Amino acid sequence: MTLTKNKYYFEALDNYPYSLPDCLEALNYALSYDPEDADSLCLMGRIYSEMLNDFEKAKLYFEEAMQCDMTNLNVPQYYIKCLLDNEDLREAEKLIEYSLKIKGIDKSTLLLHRSLLSEKRGSFSNALKFLNEAEKYCFTLYSLDLVRDRKKFIKSKMPKKKQNKIEKETK
Repeated sequence: MTLTKNKYYFEALDNYPYSLPDCLEALNYALSYDPEDADSLCLMGRIYSEMLNDFEKAKLYFEEAMQCDMTNLNVPQYYIKCLLDNEDLREAEKLIEYSLKIKGIDKSTLLLHRSLLSEKRGSFSNALKFLNEAEKYCFTLYSLDLVRDRKKFIKSKMPKKKQNKIEKETK
């Protein structure tokens, strides 16, 4: 049973996001074998969140996935992204705090989400603080570049205090 479920889950994952009909067909087979498979439920949540922008339905799938496996390493990052996209900021913050305690989870991704949460709240300096923390947990060049690019972007959005002072003094 597990091999069949995994076969269909991996088939669904392989088709996501390029062939949604094939993805959904395989995913429905995987969930029919095991309706409590956290990874399959998470992928269904991603489809509703990332492809259909139906955040409320996506949240139901993510919540169910979390209930089925509270230590799953995949679910939190996608669930947090869904919550941020839907502007459920308090819930996202709580999930980030919880997820940072899960052994083996990618802390750089969670801290990147935490930075985005601060940015959405208008606290750019706080966002930079979380990105500095995220840098410590980057173990690939890709994740490090992602964090550094995000830092540059946030700094570009911050008011230029020194430039304004210089402009006023020259007038």
